[in-house]
Amino acid sequence: MTAKGATDSNTRMLSNDDTQHPDVRSSIFESHRVQRQSHINWLRDDPTNGLLAGRRYHPALHCRTPPIMIPTEPDHRHIRSFSGRRGHFTSGQRSAYEKLLPRYEIPVSSTSIDQAAIFGRDAPLVVEIGFGMGETTAAIAQAQPERNFIGVEVYPAGVGSLLRRINEAGLSNLRVIQHDAINVLQDMIAPASLAAVHVFFPDPWPKARHHKRRLIRAEIVELIATRLAPQGVLHCATDWAHYALQMLTVMSSDPRLENTAGDVHLAEEIESARGFAERPAYRPLTKFERRGLGLGHGVWDVIMKRRIDL
Repeated sequence: MTAKGATDSNTRMLSNDDTQHPDVRSSIFESHRVQRQSHINWLRDDPTNGLLAGRRYHPALHCRTPPIMIPTEPDHRHIRSFSGRRGHFTSGQRSAYEKLLPRYEIPVSSTSIDQAAIFGRDAPLVVEIGFGMGETTAAIAQAQPERNFIGVEVYPAGVGSLLRRINEAGLSNLRVIQHDAINVLQDMIAPASLAAVHVFFPDPWPKARHHKRRLIRAEIVELIATRLAPQGVLHCATDWAHYALQMLTVMSSDPRLENTAGDVHLAEEIESARGFAERPAYRPLTKFERRGLGLGHGVWDVIMKRRIDL
């Protein structure tokens, strides 16, 4: 092959003809493979077993990034419902994360949490999975001071945002766990101990090949049901019609749960399905939800209650 040009540093440049040569294509593909594997290893091969103590160097972004809790214990492997990184980490979120996390965080543990030790009291306990920026979480906790709340989230930006809300509102009944919610439910929440589990607007994973990553699937609903006390509530909400139908179908299939909306009719089209609840007053509208409703988008709530006899 003949070089078509060179940079000032005499670095060889490849033309379109050059890249068609089998040896060159093989080299390019191998380089890409190595880069992808490096990124995967950075995310997964963590010597602290997922409990990162500080920021890590991201080889692709060339910057320090805050930790994301990705557990790697062999006996806890499952399909994750969250991606490896997300979003922008503002200076305010970062400051709250670094200063307030030690005060309001519940450390990850392999034993069930002790409410009295954490909150200074025993009270009905509510867990919210994937609280985003924490707007709804903080509002509900503030409106229900008689209950204890734990928000579970993996993304540092959201954790920092909620920590700031907790501190500004002086909420003594709300704490945060930064970890994979499935492991939290398995290891840190005792069976039949929760008054409610909230899952508001989880990642819809809209592509068909990614539906297996959706949080509300049979095995996760089964796990949640075991953690609910009798008459405990599982409340899910989404603005994706297909995901709403999946939620209704999967949650209705668990014999331990009954639909609070009464009559249930499963269907392939959202217009034909029944079993969705009216938004309860305790779940406030977020600005994004309000904007979507103004544009004519749908929002669906599914509220199930743990049966007393099962």
